[in-house]
Amino acid sequence: MISVLIADDQEMVRVGFRMILEKQPDITVVADVPDGIAAVTAAREHNPDVALLDIRMPGLDGLEVTKKLSPTTKVVVVTTFDLDEYVHTALENGASGFLTKDAGPALLVEAVRAAAAGNALISPQVTVRMLEHFARPAQRPDLSLLTAREQDVVREVARGLSNQEIASALFLSLSTVKTHLASVQTKLNVRNRVGIASWAWRAGLVNS
Repeated sequence: MISVLIADDQEMVRVGFRMILEKQPDITVVADVPDGIAAVTAAREHNPDVALLDIRMPGLDGLEVTKKLSPTTKVVVVTTFDLDEYVHTALENGASGFLTKDAGPALLVEAVRAAAAGNALISPQVTVRMLEHFARPAQRPDLSLLTAREQDVVREVARGLSNQEIASALFLSLSTVKTHLASVQTKLNVRNRVGIASWAWRAGLVNS
């Protein structure tokens, strides 16, 4: 079972998320709380696999809670998504992905399962828009950090492909893709697929 903590100052959001997630046979909600301080307390008590965190909350905001929880708990940030730079900061603080509050039940469940599996939700409708917004040429990283094949893999991650889809697209084995991704995370000093995708956009790989 995937254990989930929900933190949002809107009761209707918490209730809605709980109802959606608890319909799934592999997901259980261990707590839902209205603020950041309660989120940290509940996380210490329940040790959830995944925390769904709103960005704007009383007490501690979602950015600070993400920083505190991300070393031990997979965090998915929930936002209204207005190209808010808070989202970018949350990802830098270790979030495994994010979704919009109106994303729908299927995407919510997908985000939780992806985070629990150690992946990040890279949604073409959501994540790519945000990453493209922050891709400023003046900040482009050094492409020479990665081999040509690693760049190929990173490009597909930024386009939203899963490991299996990357393997098929690049004619690689699944284990080879995983090996490349592990190497990339080490070289780029990023925590997850969102960090990889963000680097790819800033490096201009996605448009190349």
